[in-house]
Amino acid sequence: MTNAHELTSRAKGNEKSSLLKRVKKNKGLLIMLVPGLILLFLLYYLPMYGVILAFKDFNFSLGITGSKWAGLKYFKQAFDDKYFLQSLYNTFIISGLKLLIGFPAPILFALLLNELKNQKFKRIAQASSYLPYFVSWVVLAGIFINIFSPEGPVNYIRSLFGHESIVYFGDPKKFLNILVGTNVWREMGWNSIIFIAALAGISPQLFEAAYIDGANKFKQIIYITLPSLVNVIIIMLILNVGFILNAGFDQIFNMYNSSVVQTAEIIDTYVYKKGLIEFNYSYGTAIGLFKSVVGLILVIGTNKIAVWLGGKESSLW
Repeated sequence: MTNAHELTSRAKGNEKSSLLKRVKKNKGLLIMLVPGLILLFLLYYLPMYGVILAFKDFNFSLGITGSKWAGLKYFKQAFDDKYFLQSLYNTFIISGLKLLIGFPAPILFALLLNELKNQKFKRIAQASSYLPYFVSWVVLAGIFINIFSPEGPVNYIRSLFGHESIVYFGDPKKFLNILVGTNVWREMGWNSIIFIAALAGISPQLFEAAYIDGANKFKQIIYITLPSLVNVIIIMLILNVGFILNAGFDQIFNMYNSSVVQTAEIIDTYVYKKGLIEFNYSYGTAIGLFKSVVGLILVIGTNKIAVWLGGKESSLW
């Protein structure tokens, strides 16, 4: 027993000394990490104190701590509210379509870029694809509203072929198509960065060996490129599923109107109306907390499925 205890103590001592050595060795990098950790704490963890508003009847004069406890009152109120249920349904539809179309798009784009032989054109195409991501939805919304307006270029081209003009931003179905299409266009290039980096890590010798064996480009993509990207694809899918209830507040808030509100009202815009316009902070916080909990459950569930299907290498933890 004594020997076992001594061995355990020595092992722990060795672990501590090795940890201290790693800390000393990477001291500069750890110091650089401190501002980011402080920012993370101030912007994400400190505001979590306000979550208790979801369980209180908030009163300005009494403050958060002085307000009376309401229990699950606002959660029950939310699920009895047909407008909240409609916004929840819209959020799943919009986010689901964005995930279904928007997730494969950067993968396909990265594969196409990877096959380009002209390096100059490849760099130009890659850099150009990033640009829309850095333009605010306030600006982009104004551009797209003008493009798809009854007097805009899209309807002008239709008129040249004898077709009547369409009010795209007044038709719920067409508006939904515009939401998804413009979101994919804006984020495709930026989201492809990680897949392009993963493709750069594949050994060229694998492609050379496949070419010698008679595999064409399509077979090389199927049997070498995609299998090499599987782990990255699964990890990115897990992260995207966690944000399934983030349907894009900036985009929708700047683009929707009363004609399409029944289709375009999402949880974030509903919380904005209830919390900041109607000053119902407790109700808005309850809905926001529900959204966060659902996102956490989806991330954990998707990660477990990934572990079950592909092992630890295909998961976040």
